[in-house]
Amino acid sequence: MTQPRLKLALGSLLYFWTKQQIIDFYHQIAETPIDIIYLGETVCSKRRALSTQDWLELADFLRAKGKDVVLSTMTLIEANSELNQLKKLCKTDAYTVEANDFAAIDELALQGREFVTGLAINIYNSRTLAFLHQQGLKRWILSVELSKKQLTALQAERPEGVETEVFVWGRMPLAYSARCFTARAHNLPKDDCQYRCQDDPEGLLMQTREQQPFLCLNGIQTQSALTCNLLSEIDELKQLNVNVLRISPQPSYTAEIINAFHAVITGTATATDYQDKLKSWATVGTCDGYWHGDAGMVQQTKQVTA
Repeated sequence: MTQPRLKLALGSLLYFWTKQQIIDFYHQIAETPIDIIYLGETVCSKRRALSTQDWLELADFLRAKGKDVVLSTMTLIEANSELNQLKKLCKTDAYTVEANDFAAIDELALQGREFVTGLAINIYNSRTLAFLHQQGLKRWILSVELSKKQLTALQAERPEGVETEVFVWGRMPLAYSARCFTARAHNLPKDDCQYRCQDDPEGLLMQTREQQPFLCLNGIQTQSALTCNLLSEIDELKQLNVNVLRISPQPSYTAEIINAFHAVITGTATATDYQDKLKSWATVGTCDGYWHGDAGMVQQTKQVTA
């Protein structure tokens, strides 16, 4: 049996950019070999650079460019207005929906619609996979803290017809809170944050007392400071029958990163061909510890230099 082609996905934009920056970004992405694009605000409901209609128009544009578009829901629902917006999004039947909260899963299951789960939905065992499959799950993504060993076990019991996606590039989303850490860093209340996260198009870097990169604050979201990089693991991901590899958007080099992964997937280049470039594409360095069952900040795969 022939293994289906490994696809590339671009995750939803996690940062707060201006409307023009967002439009320009996706027009650039439309010309790359990306297969799947996740669209929508998932971090903070106050970020309204694009309206729902704007996102849908962008989705139509990308679909016309041959991309498979998925609409992403909010991760943390805190108000009735946000719940109502989520229900409205889940009724947009022109596109598949990525559920980032169980409220979205419940709504989609009630409608009998298939859905994709995002990184905020923790799937740690085959029982959860089976349950969500019954609700309509068609693709799930491995939690960033799980390892190759744990993925192997989950793949062995994956329900038939369910696809697997793995996060392979980007600052890893680690936690969410009702409190806005970016506002707090500027001594501002959350309700009067003045949209200060727009000043940090790739989040607000935190360092240890030894001046080592530690975490990244992105509004209510906490990310890793280091960039997850699994470019060297593509052969293993293929062997594990993974269907989709997810890249997370960043302000610079996203198109180049997509092209690099596509080249390695198709065999026109190897991961070592991009080692030096990867160092400049990652803001403060890369890591792959979780994949190897180690501390997340560790870089286990040997970095080859020219």
